[in-house]
Amino acid sequence: MMLQPPVQAPAPAQAPAPAQPQAPQPPAPPHPQQAYAGAGGYVSPIPVRPTHLGHALLSEWTKIRSVRSTIWTLGVMLLLCVGIGLLAALAAGSDRELDPVLGLGFVGVLLGSLCVITLGVLSISSEYGTGMVRTTLTACPSRVRMLTAKAIVFFTLALVITTVATGLVALLDSAMLNGPAPTADQWLRATVGAGLYVALLGLLALSVGTLLRHSAGAISTMMGVVLLPMLLALFLQGESLKDVQQALIEYSVPSALATLYDIPFLSTGPTGWTPVWILAGVTAVTLGGAYAAVLQRDV
Repeated sequence: MMLQPPVQAPAPAQAPAPAQPQAPQPPAPPHPQQAYAGAGGYVSPIPVRPTHLGHALLSEWTKIRSVRSTIWTLGVMLLLCVGIGLLAALAAGSDRELDPVLGLGFVGVLLGSLCVITLGVLSISSEYGTGMVRTTLTACPSRVRMLTAKAIVFFTLALVITTVATGLVALLDSAMLNGPAPTADQWLRATVGAGLYVALLGLLALSVGTLLRHSAGAISTMMGVVLLPMLLALFLQGESLKDVQQALIEYSVPSALATLYDIPFLSTGPTGWTPVWILAGVTAVTLGGAYAAVLQRDV
């Protein structure tokens, strides 16, 4: 007879444990590009960041340093400023005493400023001529930001390069020529002052290029601004036009640059740093007109 295992009684059923309330989960953070999602909520996997002035500055710096016009114009400007200044010092000779000693740098800076004016016009007008401005404004829809970036990059580049050139010429002249030692103010006006004046001329040219949108027309206009007053003064010989002739000479660009070197064409007129402030005011007004034109016109 086989033994049967004892039958175990079923374990009493346990009551189910009460459900524990779960803490509310914080909402998932929105996708960083959710603000740029298109129709249907699609979010591109390509990183998109809001742009600012720094991006526009980097873009304009890349453009201005990678085109041939910058290398040619600024290269010729350096050659004219330094070359003519050195040749003038060699022609004068160390046995000749000059006062002011730094005045020989004037001619080279005047000729070099024409190159900076050309580059200022091309910085904006070339984009309108080729239609590249449409691409620029697609990448940077803010027209104010675009023009501000162009103005800052160009003005800084022109100021640095021109100041380096005028400083080098001033050092060469002071070392090679005899004469009274220049004062601190004369040093500043012949280097930083001349560089600032030429950079402002270039910024004025950029503003004119923005207004006219035509390279040849803007360059011709700026050449007229620089040279025409002095040429007109040569033909105004009548006694009744004496005051007009004097004003044209006093406020012309060549006379203003000569004033910074303490060799003004006339004993009357602006002195010291006044030509720089006059040009700064004219440039500010013209640049304001350029901003208004950019905002109101189509590309």
